[in-house]
Amino acid sequence: MLSRPIGALFAALLIAAPLIAVPQDVPADKLVAKYTPLAGSEANAKALVDGLRNDTEVKLAAGSSSASFTPPTGKMGFGNVDNALALAEASLKERGITDPTPEQLKAALVGGTLSGQKVDGVLSMRAAGQGWGQIAHTLGFKLGDVKRADVAQRSERAERAARPERPERPERPERPERPERPEKPERPQKGR
Repeated sequence: MLSRPIGALFAALLIAAPLIAVPQDVPADKLVAKYTPLAGSEANAKALVDGLRNDTEVKLAAGSSSASFTPPTGKMGFGNVDNALALAEASLKERGITDPTPEQLKAALVGGTLSGQKVDGVLSMRAAGQGWGQIAHTLGFKLGDVKRADVAQRSERAERAARPERPERPERPERPERPERPEKPERPQKGR
């Protein structure tokens, strides 16, 4: 009598097991790949994504310089991590910094000095209770524009790589003129 419910439970677990075992690192891997150019290396990008995701210390290193910080926001979801890094990247690009050092990246995220100016970091503003739209506005951006620009750049690069040069179209030959229609001959009139 007891074996039937246990068997049913076991069967249900076997059916649900593949759903439970879906890898959770797929979005993390995409974010790491997306922000590797910003972070300077895959290891730095992984440290950023993991640290922001799990509220652990982020250690960044490039050559002889290094920086570390603990995110003031607590644990963040993948979307929040993406927003934070996209806004930090836009903030750095606005100041002409396209290949940031670990210190510059830390300043853009948690606050510090960039190009001789004191800046509030994206994560510090988020921890203070601001929404992503407010943070973007404070930095002089619109969040939608930052996200769209990122998507447009990625799709533009992919299109250029995937699309071969299109050959020139041959000129279309001119159509000959249509001859004029001859006039209809008049019909003889009936019975009048």
